[in-house]
Amino acid sequence: MDGRFLRWAVAVLLVPLVTACSIGPVRRPPPDRTAPSPDPATTAPAASPTASDVEIRHVRVAVGRRYDPPYVEFVTAERGYAQFSGCSGQRCPALLYSTTDGGRTWQRLRHPHPVSENPQLSVTPGALAISVGSHDWYTSTDGGLTFAHAVGERAPAAWQAAQGRFQLDEATGRAVRWQGRRMTPLPAQPPVPVLHGLVETRGLLVAAGVGGGRPYAAVSPDGGRSWQRTAVPAPDGEVGMLRPVAGPDGEARLIGWPSDRTRFPALWRYLGRWLPVPAEGYPARALSAVPLTTGRFAVSGPAGVGVVADGRYDRLDWPLGPEHHLTLLDDGTVLGRASDEVLLASGPVGSRQWVRVVLEPT
Repeated sequence: MDGRFLRWAVAVLLVPLVTACSIGPVRRPPPDRTAPSPDPATTAPAASPTASDVEIRHVRVAVGRRYDPPYVEFVTAERGYAQFSGCSGQRCPALLYSTTDGGRTWQRLRHPHPVSENPQLSVTPGALAISVGSHDWYTSTDGGLTFAHAVGERAPAAWQAAQGRFQLDEATGRAVRWQGRRMTPLPAQPPVPVLHGLVETRGLLVAAGVGGGRPYAAVSPDGGRSWQRTAVPAPDGEVGMLRPVAGPDGEARLIGWPSDRTRFPALWRYLGRWLPVPAEGYPARALSAVPLTTGRFAVSGPAGVGVVADGRYDRLDWPLGPEHHLTLLDDGTVLGRASDEVLLASGPVGSRQWVRVVLEPT
């Protein structure tokens, strides 16, 4: 199996475990909650990208036709990276490229370790990392101009610190703060049974997790020195994973995935208290969910892509298929990924401008 596809597939399955991941709409507790709609009977076929829907940014780079398609990641709508790391039936040196204009042009970067079995590219707004083996990392904090090498069971401090000031330490399960490249536990730990994540938005630190299948959340207005438990209305089923996320407008949200990760998630928004986000007519299954502005969510899955807004789930005419996984980038851009395909969208929900980035070897 191709290394990049395997990496993408594993990432999809582990999205709820990653600090930056998003989740979806709160299931309405009875009697406000309506039953899910059977997918085959009530949903139209998912839209497919067409030339009229999508701007194609097709660029060929001189890397040799023997190379497989690259693995492409974006940090914002403009900045992205691509790694060519495999050849058909051959072992070829990995090649690294970057773009600062949304994929219109690409610049070659020096790859820190071009010869390895299966180098993995990861990006975050403040850093770029390439792992070239078990516990073997190369990290850049200057856009790939220079890299620092580190070996260890944990990811390098430079990479971890770039994920945000407040994080969950996966080794201990505790809430921590990064100052420079130093991690310290928060003065007070959130009153949450099993912590799943933290997010800082609008001066408020939000922690969320699960206990006995029920959602729990707490907020801190002083950077984790003190916490207030905030009641989360229970959905009509158990929650297996609960993640706090920030919408593009800075509003705090919660996405609660059931224990069966293929089922439609529960969603909440914070308006001084946690309010369920109803989703009448929602499909039974989902793959990913991201917050949009004004309390809305976009959810992808076998039924295609839909928006949760005004108490309903409605199909979106986005140029994405049932296999596309959604990610919200740091600047509010929505990224849709399916295997080696990457599409970017920015703008209002009803009039997003879609771009398909195609980078090919010559």
